[in-house]
Amino acid sequence: MTATSMTRRGFFLGAGAFSLLASGCTTISTRDEFGLPPSNVLRSHYGLRKDGEFRMPAINISAVNRRHLRQTVRFSTRERPGTVIVDPYSRFLYFVEDEGRAIRYGVGVGRAGFRWAGRAYVGWKRAWPTWTPPPAMIAREPELVAFSKGMDPGLNNPLGARAIYIYRDGRDTLYRLHGTNEPWSIGKAVSSGCIRLFNQDIIDLHERVKPGAKIVVLSESQSARIA
Repeated sequence: MTATSMTRRGFFLGAGAFSLLASGCTTISTRDEFGLPPSNVLRSHYGLRKDGEFRMPAINISAVNRRHLRQTVRFSTRERPGTVIVDPYSRFLYFVEDEGRAIRYGVGVGRAGFRWAGRAYVGWKRAWPTWTPPPAMIAREPELVAFSKGMDPGLNNPLGARAIYIYRDGRDTLYRLHGTNEPWSIGKAVSSGCIRLFNQDIIDLHERVKPGAKIVVLSESQSARIA
């Protein structure tokens, strides 16, 4: 993450800086699932994987809430295919496809005080990114000053295997869609506002999503309207 004088929450919540989604653009999902892939496919999705110079450990899918495993679901929305929709209250990210379908991923989201909602887009994306904690995070956790010039990519890096950089009006919001070195956090509200996925899932999403693609993060009231 790049250091700037602008805070992430201020970017979205500052007066007039960023408005929440209009009610006319509400997303509706039928939650009519096609069902999880077979066990052998799941093991392939989440198994031990060599990616570049790194060997990612397997995810113990037997210890994961099955709702948070990658799967195709029926999903009705006015948003175009290729859009990313995040429902932080249900802990899901949807990659919109054709014919009323989406790929659904389980996510970890911002803890209380770090949630946000609105529209943005994919500014750019990177494999095995460097992580630079922003000044506001260093102020909260002074020990992170050791990484003020960036943490090298790797299995211990908090951004994990991929990062998708969220922009608004040509500016970096400092929020990311990214992997994680804490797979236990998927399905929980623990982050400082970024949206985290299993490393195996962020690699899959990273391959699908295009620079410039729309990103929509739902508010609590919009999440409640998803039937």
